[in-house]
Amino acid sequence: MKKIKYANLFLFVLALVLSSCSNRKNEITITSGSLHLKINNKLYTQIFSDYSPDKKITNSFTPSEYIIADSGKITDFSLISPKEGNVKEGKRIWTITGKSKNNILKTLTVTLYDDFPDFIFTKVTYTNLSKKKITIDKWVNNDYIIPQKDSSEIIWSYQGATYEDRPDWVLQVKNGFNRKNYMGMNATDYGGGVPIVDIWNKDFGFAIGHVEKVPKLVSLPVVRNSKLGGTEVKIEYEKKIPLEHQKSLSTFTTFISTHKKDYFHTLKMFGKFMRERRGFRFNKPPEDAYEPIWCAWGYERGFTVNKVLGTLPEVKKLGYKWVVLDDGWQTAEGDWYLNPKKFPHGEKDMKKFVEKIHKQGLKAKLWWAPLAVDPGTDLIKKHPEMLLLNKDQKPEDITWWDSYYLCPAYGETLEYTKKLVRKFLQDWKFDGLKIDGQHLNGAPPCYNKLHHHKRPEESTEAMPNFFRTIYDEAEKINPNAVIEVCPCGTGYNFYMLPYLNQVVASDPVSSWQIRLKGKTFKALISPDAPYYGDHVELSDNKDDFASTIGVGGIIGTKFTWPVGVYLNNESGDVSLTKAKEKEWKKWINIYNKYQLPKGEYLGELYDIGFDKPETHVIKKNGNLFYAFYSKNFSGKVELRGLDKNSGYTLYDYVNNKKLKDLKKGEHKIKLDFKKYLLIEAIKKK
Repeated sequence: MKKIKYANLFLFVLALVLSSCSNRKNEITITSGSLHLKINNKLYTQIFSDYSPDKKITNSFTPSEYIIADSGKITDFSLISPKEGNVKEGKRIWTITGKSKNNILKTLTVTLYDDFPDFIFTKVTYTNLSKKKITIDKWVNNDYIIPQKDSSEIIWSYQGATYEDRPDWVLQVKNGFNRKNYMGMNATDYGGGVPIVDIWNKDFGFAIGHVEKVPKLVSLPVVRNSKLGGTEVKIEYEKKIPLEHQKSLSTFTTFISTHKKDYFHTLKMFGKFMRERRGFRFNKPPEDAYEPIWCAWGYERGFTVNKVLGTLPEVKKLGYKWVVLDDGWQTAEGDWYLNPKKFPHGEKDMKKFVEKIHKQGLKAKLWWAPLAVDPGTDLIKKHPEMLLLNKDQKPEDITWWDSYYLCPAYGETLEYTKKLVRKFLQDWKFDGLKIDGQHLNGAPPCYNKLHHHKRPEESTEAMPNFFRTIYDEAEKINPNAVIEVCPCGTGYNFYMLPYLNQVVASDPVSSWQIRLKGKTFKALISPDAPYYGDHVELSDNKDDFASTIGVGGIIGTKFTWPVGVYLNNESGDVSLTKAKEKEWKKWINIYNKYQLPKGEYLGELYDIGFDKPETHVIKKNGNLFYAFYSKNFSGKVELRGLDKNSGYTLYDYVNNKKLKDLKKGEHKIKLDFKKYLLIEAIKKK
């Protein structure tokens, strides 16, 4: 019996290999789900997708993996031998080799995973077989041009890099578009991100990225122009690397993927891959991470303890659970001493302040900008060795705070940071941290000779471990501590996401940003990730709770009280007027009743770029919650995701109004609304 069983298994595996790889006319075809990669005898490639109307993603064979060296661009490699798929634990591997005229051996390793269809992973090794040393300036993987129908064709994209002007994470790629998407520093304190670009049209999408365990200083340029006849994407790594005889260079592991609709599927599968195949751990967030937030930033740095405490009765009355003490409590970034004008008796006053918050039945969160140290502080005087230095052995600027970087890869920095976490959470009794600053998304390479780094980029790669240090220390003190990281409008460094339990819209400039960021986090982390929509005063018209609630976000506000007590210099008067109090109370009641952040965000049902109106869906307790957004909309919409074997009652849960009963199989309705419409589809029993 066992022999028959193993024989059948062998035949099954053999069939998988043969169906996934063919070799005709010196062409190799490797298939993963709907994605097909063809490789010719020059090791050029062409890509096909079953989602594309004509099956093509690229028009012809082109050199997609190559190097640029002192001898020029090396793209052509004569095929030597393909070694077809080893099969092990759901993973299939092909090894294809070729040699260039100047005796560089190229070994292309292609890997497929049965549980990651539509993804193909590649890694390339270049070996110098010549007697002459060469210097490689750059390697390039996954260089493809996706042709366009014409120059007016609409192309949407997700681009994960961070820039000083804080662009949208999802944007159109128009003719003439050119963006490098460097994952290192694009300004003195702006860098890092998610190492993925994804572009899509109405028919299909295509994405590239890397799956290394730590951040890498790669670029993922996106270029569209008439000369190319389409949109070019690629992954490139610039670094001078000498290659002696018989020495080798290996690229990072990169991928290509295809999909329908928008970028959500790519990010969802990328997050899954990093968890299941790269060992990333995302802890279950505490219940407290889902509770609504009031932040004292309405008073800005001019807050007083009495103003904050005087607002707490109104905070409690409205139903908010968190109180955030924001920037301004400290004397300087780096020293983190208490401001004597606000806390004249030092730590004794701070402990009393937190105690008074707790007596109101509220939780307290403290603002903090780690890794930043101001010039002239005691920390620099006592520990100048902790500074991150550039090539000129000078401190690296964090321009936003007028401060310098501490090196995240230096042991003393980590120890100092752990002591601060213990002070905030253990001594002062705060329940959570609001970790703030765009400089936290990435760190420049460190050349401080005292740190004995093997490579300057160790500081860049150490950023995740820095956050892990904070997270682990906080968890030791309080397993329910809420660790929010707010990198000020930047694209979020994916590698720090396992070491926090609350993400945030992070200074959005529009309600559109609040919604698209929510969709992004629900893909990368989990469908029920605790995503804070930030202060509602940052949304359209400063009152758009609907955008946060509709995408499964946690609501928050920075109102001041009573009216006129503080005129905010940044965003005007944010006083809680009687009219606003009534509106704020309505929305927090809705939030508390439905608790949509704990539901399952269904991000693959609608395309955020092409579907009109913009639509988001959350599934909870068997019902579906639809959120529609448009300046003005009148027309029919398709309610995707409904159970075809069940009827539904449609209910406008903001205005407490029944809209319609749907019969089994009915899934289209006529809508008329302005700004938004939030509907619960209640499944009939």
